[in-house]
Amino acid sequence: MRKTLTRTDWADAALTALADGGLAAVAVEPIATKLGATKGSFYWHFANRGALIDAALAHWADQHTEAVIQELGPITDPQRRLDALLAKTIGQTTANRAELALLAHADHPAVAPVVAAVTERRVEFIAAAYRQAGCPETEARFRAVLGYTAYIGLIQAQRATAGALLPDADRPAYLDFLHRTLHRDDT
Repeated sequence: MRKTLTRTDWADAALTALADGGLAAVAVEPIATKLGATKGSFYWHFANRGALIDAALAHWADQHTEAVIQELGPITDPQRRLDALLAKTIGQTTANRAELALLAHADHPAVAPVVAAVTERRVEFIAAAYRQAGCPETEARFRAVLGYTAYIGLIQAQRATAGALLPDADRPAYLDFLHRTLHRDDT
């Protein structure tokens, strides 16, 4: 008996295809085959490939930004919240392959506004913690940008060097260094 697929199943499969082969790999027939579904199932949920890409992008933003913010938001101490965010992102030994693929396609008309909105949402979440810790607005924003670009830069560089830039054994020490670098001096 075949499982009834949801929009989320299709969006997940599209993200996997995107991670494996970029936007060109987000194609209805191969995804349907991988899901064991028909094109009819696809058209039940989506008008066209563009709608599938939009759903995949929204799903990525929800899973990799909003869900993280919801998980960490209740941590009331801003420094503990930032520490937890560093551990959850830079502390990971595996990069989000879909994120890397989306960054590679960041100039695509469908991808650009989503990546820009996700970036702003993430930076604002970080900056809010710095403001709560007592940083002035500009300093909070700059620290947030520094932390976020450290994350993006690391995942890009790790992919480019097959992980050789920062071996897993060095990650805890790097995370500690980054923690000390990004924390306020007077907190």
